[in-house]
This record gives sequence, structure tokens and C-alpha cells, in this order.
Amino acid sequence: MAATDEPRRCHIVAVPFPGRGHVNAVMNLSRLLAARGAEVTFVVTEEWLGLILSAAAQPPPAGVRLRTIPNVIPCEHGRAADHAGFLDAVATEMEAPFEHLLDRLEAEGGPPVSALVADTYVPWVVGVGNRRGVPVCSLFPMSASFFCAYYHFDSLTPCLADEHAPAAGATPEKSEQRLDQCISDLASSTVTLSDLKPLIHNKRTVKHILTAVSSIRNAQCLLFTTMYELETSVIHSLRSALPCPVLPIGPCVAYMTLEEQHPKSNGELTGPGDCFTWLDSQPVNSVLYISLGSFLSVSTSQLDEIALGLAASEVRFLWILREQSPRVRELVGDTNRGMILAWCDQLKVLCHPSVGGFLTHCGMNSTLEAVFAGVPMLALPLFFDQPIDSRLIVAEWKIGLELRDWTDKDRVIESKEIARAIKRLMASDEAEMEAIRRRALEWKEVSVRAAKTGGSSYNNLSSLMEMVCSSQCTELDQQRSKTSA
Repeated sequence: MAATDEPRRCHIVAVPFPGRGHVNAVMNLSRLLAARGAEVTFVVTEEWLGLILSAAAQPPPAGVRLRTIPNVIPCEHGRAADHAGFLDAVATEMEAPFEHLLDRLEAEGGPPVSALVADTYVPWVVGVGNRRGVPVCSLFPMSASFFCAYYHFDSLTPCLADEHAPAAGATPEKSEQRLDQCISDLASSTVTLSDLKPLIHNKRTVKHILTAVSSIRNAQCLLFTTMYELETSVIHSLRSALPCPVLPIGPCVAYMTLEEQHPKSNGELTGPGDCFTWLDSQPVNSVLYISLGSFLSVSTSQLDEIALGLAASEVRFLWILREQSPRVRELVGDTNRGMILAWCDQLKVLCHPSVGGFLTHCGMNSTLEAVFAGVPMLALPLFFDQPIDSRLIVAEWKIGLELRDWTDKDRVIESKEIARAIKRLMASDEAEMEAIRRRALEWKEVSVRAAKTGGSSYNNLSSLMEMVCSSQCTELDQQRSKTSA
């Protein structure tokens, strides 16, 4: 009997890292697993339960139930102030209450847990699963290229030597070395050493990344939110290097919700649902969508320059700005050309025919949503994995423009540069831009095919369901135990 025909008896416990992009990625996977017949228990802190159930967010899908552990980590809204400290808390404080929750689930007499599906950045889940004899599938919510760089971090150390001691002879050429020049079994890559800076100099953060990546050696499966077609050579390299199956299941975005009706309203356009009323009235491909993420944002001076550049471009826009700023509204000026909101359903907005460009921080979720929607991007990476995503967008997939070189990240981009880039993205008829738009639509088609029956990601998800809902994962776990004995 196919997984889709079976009753909900395959019980999967899903554990995201407590951050917006991570929670969204694991929820999107949970939605896909539930659609295949799994019963998913989605575990978050009490604070995150409130955020998920807020009026703005999508409700959990059928087949996914929410359970909580106490708020044993710093508040979501303050974590940017001490990111490394937040990582320390996640690494040390969540494991015990999570195990207590598993004990309660067992005592409640529900179906036994078939597998744990956990964000790679909560690596202690692997240890919990190993102790309890429950298979663990680790979901990496960033690019496979980022994972590959840190999995082979020891191989990069000689290449990075000059980066840690510039006075000893570092050169621009050293920074522009590609990963495939440092990692022997990586066939090709456009990602450079400079894309890893300045994260590689933050020793506390790098320690957490390396701990997360190394935990895969004791997991039963590694999942990626990307799709095979986007990072083929890297996926091949990782499949050769890792002891467990590597399954890209992307684009792991909420495409199953696209058929849901947009909320409508009367009167002034003031809410997330109202943006669709406004978008419906705009010409095709005329609106620039702007969102720079929910974690870190740009400086106040850079925000001012973006607003001034947007005004000078005279392009229609929809700007998601979580911290509403009267000054930004004043600088943008004529709001008849656009809207500024605190939240919207991003994937639905990107898939709207009036949206023709995306000014993005290049977070992986946003990147995958733009790829799925076929929308060209204007890349402004801010932190962590985003410089690598920007490189993939601009140099490898060739579906966007670079607003600023990452090595020049501390420079404030002037409004005239921003206006020029926006106009080029949205209105230029030069051959390069036409090619970027064409490739964006081609990648959209590839994304849709990957997710459909018989596509690469559909088949990988089928393999995952077969593993966790049968004895195969258990057998893999037993084989690993014998190997390590």
C-alpha cells in the first residue's frame, strides 16, 4: 500500500531551530510529510507557539499537531543582540525539556515515534535519537554549498591561512579562490573564500556550525531544502563523503498553500490581505517586492538610502518592513506607487503576476521562494549563509543582480546606486537582463517539475517516507552501531 493510502500511523516528531526561517522550513517539510500520510508532532518553545498561532501566520496543516517545551532560551526578539549567546542557549538548554516531552508523548499512549526530523542546528536531537533507538533525519535549511564548505572546513584551513593573518601576505587573489580549488572531490563551484567572511572569524559561531555539521555522521539521513538540480555537483560530492543518504527535497516552500483564497477587505489598504487587492490592480511584472528578513536588518543610514533610491527609481513596490518607520514612509514619498507593510504571505506575493523583481537579503527560504516563483532578484546579503546564496543567485544560477559586493559590506550603498540597480532589474531591456528573466522562468519550471510526481524532490520525499515508516531506518541505525562498536 502506498504511503498516501495508509492511515496516519507513521509518527514523526519534528524539531526546528527556534528562528523564523528555520521554523518555516521545518513546517514546510512537516506539511509535505503530513500530505503523504504521516502524523507529525511539531515541537517548539511556548513563545514560538504564540508566534505560529498569531493572526498573520498560516495555521498548522491537517496532520500536524503543535507541542511545546518551556521558554528556556532568550526571547526571539532579542537574539540578534547576542547571536552566539543564543546559539549557546539552544545547544545547552533545550535537550532536557525535549526528552521530557518525548516521555510524555510515550505516556499518553499515542503511536510510537517512528523518527525524529530535526533542524541540523539542533544537533543534540541526534544524540537523543541514538540513545532512544529512534532514527534521526537532519534537515539543513541552508544551501548545500554552505554545508559543504563547513563539512570540509579542515580542507579550507590552508586556503584560509592568509585570511587570518593579512599582514603575513593575504591577497585579493586568495580571497577569490573558489571552494572547488580547496575541496578535492568538489567538481565545480562559483562560491569563493570571500563568501565565508566575516563568519569564519567568529570562533563561537563557527564552533556551533561545525558541531551541527559533524552531527550528521551519527544521523540516519541528511535532507536539504534545496533541490538536486540547483546544486548538483555539491550534492554529488556530499553523497560521496557522507555515510548516510543525502536527499534534497526542495524547493521546500509552502507551495501547497498557494490555492488558498486571499483574504479580501473593503476600505483602506492596511493589512496583509489588502496587498493582493492592490497587486491585482498593477501591471504585470511592474512591482518590486522588498524584504530584508526577520532577523538582522540594515543600518538606519542604509535604510534611508534604500528608501531614497526606491523613490528615485519611480518603480512600484511592496515593502515588508517589520519595524515600521515613519521616516522611511516620509523618504519614500508618494505611496500611491506602493505599500509598506509589517507582514505578508511572501510566497503568494512572489507568485503574483504583477511582481517582477525581489530586493532580498538572500536568506535560503526567500531565495527558494523566488526561484519557485520565477522572480529575478537584487541581492543584498547581510549575514551568515547569505553571501553564499547571493553568489549562487548571481554567478551560478544567473537569475539576479548584485547590489553590493560582499567584500565591501561595510560601505553604505548610496541612493543613486540603488535607484540605478532597481531600474535595471525592473525595466532594462538590455540583453543581460532579458537573459536573467528568461533563466528565472526556466528555473521556475525546473522547480515545479522537481516537486511533481516523478520529480527529483518528489522521489526523494518518497524515499524518506519509505525509510522512516518502515524498518529501513532502524536497520541503518543498527548497521552504524555495529560499525562503531
